[in-house]
Amino acid sequence: MASSNDSISKTIIVAVALCLVCSIFVAGAAVGLKPIQQANKDLDRKRNILAAAQMLQPGDDIDRVFANVEKRLVNVAEGRFATDAELAEAGVTVASYNQQAAAKDPALSSSLSGDEDPASIKRRAKFATVYVVKDEDAKARIILPVHGYGLWSTMYGFMALEEDFSTVVGFGFYQQAETPGLGGEVDNPAWKALWAGKEVYNEQGEAVLGLAKGAVDANDPQASHKVDGLSGATLTSRGVTNLVQYWLGEEGFGPFLTKLRSEGV
Repeated sequence: MASSNDSISKTIIVAVALCLVCSIFVAGAAVGLKPIQQANKDLDRKRNILAAAQMLQPGDDIDRVFANVEKRLVNVAEGRFATDAELAEAGVTVASYNQQAAAKDPALSSSLSGDEDPASIKRRAKFATVYVVKDEDAKARIILPVHGYGLWSTMYGFMALEEDFSTVVGFGFYQQAETPGLGGEVDNPAWKALWAGKEVYNEQGEAVLGLAKGAVDANDPQASHKVDGLSGATLTSRGVTNLVQYWLGEEGFGPFLTKLRSEGV
């Protein structure tokens, strides 16, 4: 006698078959959509880079504008552009290099701890991706990747500097998970606009740019080195200051920027 359609064995067989069919469809969709997702991710990265450099206007073709931007790798510890020979030895290329992934690879990064890690990044990649923009007079702006921990998340962003390699053109984060309405205000266009024209270094060459406690006092002699703090987000504000001063300081891009001032791009 044939078994009942309500039997446990048939129920299990139908359930397993349904799961297999669904997983095949999901896996196929994931594989098929991956190139589109990667293309959208690359486009968003370009958009954020151009926005930091104040190069993007509403309606602009992002790829067309980005054609004026040159991607290069920097040897952070030695404060200079990386050579083709050392990149080949490390097994990386400018086109495919992923700095976030490299920071997790012991062969391509170094560990940080204690006072040497104010931005709480734990590991620093040996090479960092920077972006160079030259105008008609061959003057160059530089766009630097920066990241560091806030209250809840590692915040990733770009800072663009004028041809003096000290004055901020623009600054913004493209990835963060801070508290909406508080630390999440790092995404507020009005707050990001406050960074333009600020000075990174003091007269002694120290990276002192950071967030104030509250609004910046225009009469403060250090006002050019300060940006309004984020109301109600003390730890996020402190994290922003720490990551800016780390990456623009002696352990970050400081030596590289000093070299650019004396030798050019």
